[in-house]
Amino acid sequence: MADEPVASIKLYGRIFLTMDIVAVTGLRIGGKPTSLQIGGLENVVLRDPLSQRPYIPGSSLRGKMRSLWEKATNAPQNFYVRRGSPMVRIHTLDDKGILNNDVVCRIFGATGDANPLGVKNPTRLIIHDTFLSDASALELDEAGATDQPYTETKWEAAIDRITSAAVPRQMERVPAGARFTDCKLIYSVFGNRDKNPDQPPLDDIDWFFDIVTMLQLVEDDYLGSSGSRGYGQIAFRNLRLGVRVTGEGDPIRYRDLRNTEVYPTLESFSAALDTLKPDVAQLFR
Repeated sequence: MADEPVASIKLYGRIFLTMDIVAVTGLRIGGKPTSLQIGGLENVVLRDPLSQRPYIPGSSLRGKMRSLWEKATNAPQNFYVRRGSPMVRIHTLDDKGILNNDVVCRIFGATGDANPLGVKNPTRLIIHDTFLSDASALELDEAGATDQPYTETKWEAAIDRITSAAVPRQMERVPAGARFTDCKLIYSVFGNRDKNPDQPPLDDIDWFFDIVTMLQLVEDDYLGSSGSRGYGQIAFRNLRLGVRVTGEGDPIRYRDLRNTEVYPTLESFSAALDTLKPDVAQLFR
């Protein structure tokens, strides 16, 4: 029996996108109820158990980015996470897909048990949890106007259309204006050493910039729950781009052809992409 061919994948390095997330409207990413007693909050926000500050899980932002990207690219919803009620479907590779042509799985990865091909592919995108800034925490503390530490309680009501009877409910959310700092998106640049040993993985680098489009989709939509009722509008601020090439001991090198390290808005960062793309590619040569 002939030996199986040896496959290889090379990690050329990583691209780092670091930014702040500002709550433009009240933000609610849910946690577990505070208690079962009468008057206890049921619709609460997720908090760091040590500091009790609200935070944004990396999974929430990553999941929102993937969901909107699947819709924007019309990716087929061909894998059942749950077949019962409610039915939950997502996109994965199918027997017609080629990994490098799959605009979703080439960034978010694929698990062998989630596609008929049994193909496994490492994710390129990692997103860390993002925590309420010290400045925002201090501002909310000093204001003394929040119902809970760092959050407000918003009353809502479901109203019977015939009798006008109301069923009130409490919704906890992070107030508009709160800032979460140092959200880190880490993108791994892979390649095949055997096919192109001396060439930078330009396809992988190009795919990174699809992430900028995903962030714009999130800004135009919402994060967390109750977005149709005005919650969850966010803005990305103070974007910084860096690259670390595998094998180099240098610190992350932030690149910006305009001689400034920080892009104040996602719009300004997007406007600089045409100059940033070749600059980033050059670092991998």
